[in-house]
Amino acid sequence: MEPPQKPATHPPSRVAGAFWALWAGHAISLFGSMLVQFALVWWIAQTTDSATALSIATLLALLPGVLLGPAIGALVDRWDRRAIMLASDGGMASLTLGLALLAAIGTLDLGPVYAVMFLRSLLETFHWSALQASIPLMIPERHLARIAGLNQALSGALNMIAPPAGAILLHLLPLPGVLMVDVLTALLAMLTLLFITIPRPSQAAIRPAWWKEMLDGLDYARRWSGALVLMGMGALINFAVTPAFALLPLMVTRHFRGGALELAWLESAWGIGIISGGLALGAWGGFRRRIYTTLAGLIGMGCALLTMGLLPPNAFLIAVGAMFVGGAMNVMTNGPIFAILQAVVPPELQGRVLLVIGSVVGIIAPLGMALAGPVADAVGVQVWFIAGGLTCALTGLMALGIPSVVRLEEQAPSRVLQ
Repeated sequence: MEPPQKPATHPPSRVAGAFWALWAGHAISLFGSMLVQFALVWWIAQTTDSATALSIATLLALLPGVLLGPAIGALVDRWDRRAIMLASDGGMASLTLGLALLAAIGTLDLGPVYAVMFLRSLLETFHWSALQASIPLMIPERHLARIAGLNQALSGALNMIAPPAGAILLHLLPLPGVLMVDVLTALLAMLTLLFITIPRPSQAAIRPAWWKEMLDGLDYARRWSGALVLMGMGALINFAVTPAFALLPLMVTRHFRGGALELAWLESAWGIGIISGGLALGAWGGFRRRIYTTLAGLIGMGCALLTMGLLPPNAFLIAVGAMFVGGAMNVMTNGPIFAILQAVVPPELQGRVLLVIGSVVGIIAPLGMALAGPVADAVGVQVWFIAGGLTCALTGLMALGIPSVVRLEEQAPSRVLQ
């Protein structure tokens, strides 16, 4: 093969400006997406009062990343990442506009909602992969942990703002009006992307077929023993935790006897926790060995979820506090992992490796969602918070004694085998 080409270079100030413009556009788009998610999940909960219906919605949102993640990652590494984000935002805006029109004429039902949730998830997988793979090309490695913390803080801020905003908008506007907010935010994000340039990674002059690149991503992950253990842990955690959060609206209505505002309180508390944890991680940077920060956060998040599952119906305020702690610990869990991946995985492999890992981590979550509805309808939603809390805490404790996990960064493969 010919020597790799050098990536495009730009003056540091220009790259920094482009990154912050990209970040601002992403924040705008993410706010609209969270509004749509809150509105649609609450619409399903109110329309059906069914744990199974909510489980199906979450299952459909999980499937694109699990089934198509490696292929999407390979395509992201081949294509222009700015173009991918533009196309993803445009597609999501079009889908939401279609739902708004159906709601306006009174013909909205579960079928179109399920279809749009699946397709939006597919586009979000493309968008997320392109965004994450662009960050290490625009930001020096020494700042990656802080950017990861800042991204978690952004997620927390929007988790704090979007649910109450969604609840208020649902009281003030019909559903079509709420959905149109997402269309507007997607268009604003696209406008931002039009005025920036994202550097491209080093690439071989002659590239193999995309499916061969997808296999390269799988091979890279397979040769990283510590990452394989973490992926197995993540799969177990997602199996138990994903149903708990998917069924949170029914936890509010059935267990705490609340409404949309109470659901917004819990989701906002999680968001405030993410902000707090993100700011702390951004200022602190975590332990020198970043995996220790992840495992400590995982144990703390497990304790918070376990508390949620054991609370009586009259302890709603304690539930709000538990969600706050869980959000902060979630940042400590995920932020360092993204920083590790962005620091050690070669930039030209980032898209496919990130989505290979995401696919494996989510591979049995659909099974959890298939069981979630019947189990919750039979014994209560709380059982999933208890199961999720125990799984997080125990896997975090066990991982501290696994050398390949503790030495995750040092043992990462340096390249794809030729």
